[in-house]
Amino acid sequence: MKLFKSLLVAPATLGLLAPLSATANEVTINDFNPAEEIAVTNSRVDGLEARLNDVEAGSFSETTTASFSSTFYVGSVDSGVDNGVTTFTYDFGIGLNTSFTGEDSLDVAIIGGNVDADLTSGAVDNYMGGDGTDDVLTLDGIAYTFPVGGITVTAGDGVGVDDLNVGACAYSAFTDLLSDCGTSNVGGQADSAVAASYDFGNGFTVAAGIGGAGFSDVVTTEDLTVADITQAQVLAMVETNGTGADAVLIARLDSTGTGEASGAVINVGPLAATTVTGGDPLGFISDQDPSTVGLELAYTADTFGVSFAYTDDDAAGTEATYYSFQAAYTPDAPYSVSAGMEYDDNDNSSYFVGVTTEAGVGSLSAGLSTQALAADHADNLQYELSYSYPVNDGMTITPGAFIAESAADDEFGVVVTTSFSF
Repeated sequence: MKLFKSLLVAPATLGLLAPLSATANEVTINDFNPAEEIAVTNSRVDGLEARLNDVEAGSFSETTTASFSSTFYVGSVDSGVDNGVTTFTYDFGIGLNTSFTGEDSLDVAIIGGNVDADLTSGAVDNYMGGDGTDDVLTLDGIAYTFPVGGITVTAGDGVGVDDLNVGACAYSAFTDLLSDCGTSNVGGQADSAVAASYDFGNGFTVAAGIGGAGFSDVVTTEDLTVADITQAQVLAMVETNGTGADAVLIARLDSTGTGEASGAVINVGPLAATTVTGGDPLGFISDQDPSTVGLELAYTADTFGVSFAYTDDDAAGTEATYYSFQAAYTPDAPYSVSAGMEYDDNDNSSYFVGVTTEAGVGSLSAGLSTQALAADHADNLQYELSYSYPVNDGMTITPGAFIAESAADDEFGVVVTTSFSF
């Protein structure tokens, strides 16, 4: 800011002296009073500095930076049932980064968009992975990262147990499914976590994390009390499941059935399920919110990298264990090859392979992946091909196509994404 002040003061000073030069032929040396002119100049400079100080005091921040991004999705998916329709969706993101010591980072993510994340098939939104918030800006996550000796630690809401994992994936994915190189379960289902990593300095890194659903609305029936559930939640569950559903429906109703919460507990339907969605949050990494634990060991060299990850995921109330492997080869030639595999403790597996290469001013990517962990991969593959064209430093256009296999009719999609960053 001092340099900025100097750059402004110098032209201002020259501007003050310019009239003296212009009228030099009209005055004599006896008419020029250096002390008086210097006093006037200093006074004006002081006034200019005061204004600059006011601007500096009201500036955004000397420690916080903001970044913005947005992606447009225009395309259509033919599900075999119909020809599909062409849709336009978007998402928008704001990232705020603040450092208090120069070595730490407080990161806040704000998102918005009209992407429909609830669609399950035959829709562009189901494949592209955008953020949908009904056109409302929403806080998506907040995390604080800081060093402890040689260890890097991050914690917060919206943090996964794998947030500090290095990984070994160099593929430029088009659809959301292929963005994790076939290891979609490494992060588990935790959405609040504490993670740490250590770099040995010889190519090897180790990372670990523990997290849970945190502030989710999932409670277990064994610990559920009358006070844990509201009338509005009861009505929503009854509307969703009906009185004869094989789900847990616990209601607080008065004897007249008017819907007023009186404390009387009645069971609607058989108690067959173990969880109720809609209860009040019961804590973080508690008995009611089982945890997810993740570990990773990775090695990175100049032209290749490998990583192995272990995840014990109990955040959803059903325990599962995953073993994930990634590898990437990035030679001096203008291409990279990435591969990934994942297994669970039920002998299900998934795999991925992808190639990204320079093509003209942009890059061409082709990849395939299983759609989910399975014992049999028949009708379980998804293929994609895309070309990324950088218009400038802040804008990239990527047309692409994909095929998702199905036991019924395969789905074929064509989408053009336009990404902005600023």
